[in-house]
Amino acid sequence: MAPASTKVEQAARRWPTLAEAFAGEGSTWLFVLKSLLALYLAAWLAMWLRLEQPATAMITVGIVMHPHSGMVLAKSFYRAIGTLCGSTFGLALLCVFPQQRDLFLLCLSIWVALCAGGATLYRNFMSYGFVLAGYTAAIVSLPAINDPLGVFDSALMRVSEVMLGIVVAGVVSDLVFPERLRPVLRQSAREHFAHFIDFVRGSTGGSIPRAEMEQAHLRFVRAAIQLENMRASVIFEDPEIRARSTRMRLLNQHNMAAATSFQSLHHLINRLQREGRTAEVDALIALYRPLGAALTTAPEDLHDPAVLAPRLRECAQQLPALEAELRARLAPGRPQLAFDTGATLLRRFLDELCGYVETELALRERVQRGGVERVHFRRGNDATGAAVAVLRTFLTMTVLSTFWIASGWAYGASAMLLATIFSGLFAAAPNPLASAFSMLAGYTLGMLAGIYAAFWLLPGSDGFMMLIAVTLPLLLVGPWLNARPEFGSVGGGYAIGIVYILALKNPMMYDPAHAMNDAIAQVAGVALAAVAFVFVPRVTGSGWQRRRQFRRLREQVVQAASAPLEGLPWRFESISRDLFHQVIVHTRPGSRQSRELLGWALAVQESGRALIELRQQLHASTAPPEVHKAVDRAVQAVAQLYRSPDAARRQYAEDAVREAIDVCAVAPALRPHLYQLLGALRDDESPLATWMPSMESPHAR
Repeated sequence: MAPASTKVEQAARRWPTLAEAFAGEGSTWLFVLKSLLALYLAAWLAMWLRLEQPATAMITVGIVMHPHSGMVLAKSFYRAIGTLCGSTFGLALLCVFPQQRDLFLLCLSIWVALCAGGATLYRNFMSYGFVLAGYTAAIVSLPAINDPLGVFDSALMRVSEVMLGIVVAGVVSDLVFPERLRPVLRQSAREHFAHFIDFVRGSTGGSIPRAEMEQAHLRFVRAAIQLENMRASVIFEDPEIRARSTRMRLLNQHNMAAATSFQSLHHLINRLQREGRTAEVDALIALYRPLGAALTTAPEDLHDPAVLAPRLRECAQQLPALEAELRARLAPGRPQLAFDTGATLLRRFLDELCGYVETELALRERVQRGGVERVHFRRGNDATGAAVAVLRTFLTMTVLSTFWIASGWAYGASAMLLATIFSGLFAAAPNPLASAFSMLAGYTLGMLAGIYAAFWLLPGSDGFMMLIAVTLPLLLVGPWLNARPEFGSVGGGYAIGIVYILALKNPMMYDPAHAMNDAIAQVAGVALAAVAFVFVPRVTGSGWQRRRQFRRLREQVVQAASAPLEGLPWRFESISRDLFHQVIVHTRPGSRQSRELLGWALAVQESGRALIELRQQLHASTAPPEVHKAVDRAVQAVAQLYRSPDAARRQYAEDAVREAIDVCAVAPALRPHLYQLLGALRDDESPLATWMPSMESPHAR
């Protein structure tokens, strides 16, 4: 027999694993129980309030529920807005065309198509609001198409049922063992802060290979998008987060700006190393080294902004003296200009890093003090992709409407309704074709379960408790699948299918023939919405869309060269990252396309930010007119190169920048930005190297 101490040690080793496994399953089953509680509570309240279709409230609960309460509240907010807009449009449409079914269905198809386009154009749950606006119009108007006089009562009843489901889902999610998104957001923000500080601290000894910089850029972009997405949802959950929302946006902006300056500085050092310019490289690394010392503290304080902030500000104050000393050791001309460029980038990076650390410190304080600069995270929305979604949905709805009118199909309204719902849901899905067929499979299974419950189990039951006992084992399958990302589409389809076929009403009616015909019509509507993606595929992830996004990414340099300066830095940082993120999520990691995209992203970030800094410096300077003309010519030449890159435009841009550097001898503050642009144009590791003269020595620079 083993000693007692050995048994205790073995148990101690086993229990953490068991506890971890139970914790994962426990959160899943907690979500299932909360979903079921909300479903049955919505059904009971709908029956108690004598609403016509308690199933509508249950479907609302099934769609809105999410493991995190902040997500539920955000989803509910946009669902409420979409429901009100869709109900108002459906009511107005039936009032305008009470007896003209052709015109009614044509206008409804246009409305649903526009809402599907809006769902692809926007993100998060704002996208979901467009989906709701589309299919709520169909829910309100299609059942009343043969009874126009009852459309107002139908609209009022549907809105009441949907709002009841929204309120019930929000209350249950927020009061019954709530899982807040706020700790997840705080933990993610602190982890990203720690990773960024560690990366900067570890890079102060020299240059960083471009491949490593590309992967760092990818991590920084993903973190920025993730934090913005979570912030947009948490503000519905927590009033304190709403009060800190502006600072959180500013934190993300400081981080993006610091990352761009950091990358630009290391690109400069890497280029100088490849050219063999050891003196300038050593001087810049020596200037960079105090930053590493400022970030190196006791192990427990390595990521404490209260410790780092004063050390960074002290480093910024000491930097000018060291800069003057190191610059004096270099020969006049190109060596000093290269050093000035690196010193300018380091000062900019240090200022942005200080802002990042100080904003993080302010967010960690219990009480928020003082005002803060208002910035916004702008998205790079794809209007062409939205137009394709509009066309696809309109064709789907038009084909189904034409078939309904031509055949006189008694259940055409059910097919139209389901096609409306799933056209919007599929349009907003990351992988619509796979999601469509997965949801169709789940919907079919849900209908079979609903038919079994409605016509074999429910007729022998009596009372609401028996309703729960009969349907509980079948209903819990939907939330259980929804709690698992790999089965989310199947679970969503199953949940909607079973609730639609159960069709709980006040009073309950049992009509097997109607239910079977309705089920066939619903499957036909879902299938047609899925098949539409075969004939009119989504552009997201396609080669055509990737090429377009490349152009749109390069166009950000054109915006940096020509757009109004007010608010331009944060618009440039957020839009360029969002565009990059849209493409990289559909690109295989490590592929040629992935490396090409990363290369262009880094080139755009460096050149675009340099142009913005140059324009700001030029705007604030009192340089003579010839300087303004030369700099403007260089700026426009770089913009033209990024709009349509080729060898001739690259050479013209290089010549224009060189000329501007010479002319700016009387305005030395402008020269570092121009020299940075020249280095980016001549970087043999950037995508622009494709159009460089092949026989030229890289050292002739």
